[in-house]
Amino acid sequence: QEQLVESGGGLVQPGGSLRLSCVASGRIFTMFMGWYRQAPGKQRELVATMSNSGNTNYADSVKGRFTISRDNAKNTVYLQMNSLKPEDTAVYYCNVQATVRQYWGQGTQVTVSS
Repeated sequence: QEQLVESGGGLVQPGGSLRLSCVASGRIFTMFMGWYRQAPGKQRELVATMSNSGNTNYADSVKGRFTISRDNAKNTVYLQMNSLKPEDTAVYYCNVQATVRQYWGQGTQVTVSS
């Protein structure tokens, strides 16, 4: 059965760093892997995505601070988050765009607070 399992969220002070990981298992024919986030009272928004060929797309609000990477052999996508701000607080969701459908992880909470 296909599933995405995320890890790495938590509480961090402003200016700190966190690294999120997401492992995709099952028969998933991946095209894009990436991260979205949803803050309380707001719509889910794109954070970053990466194609199979390594092309990346970032939200303007995270450019220069967040870095997405993939290990295709392990079907894993990472999100390195640096210089975190309180406005980065949200539930972060792993997303995989496959050939016939997309998949979502269960979400991991990231809280940036002093």
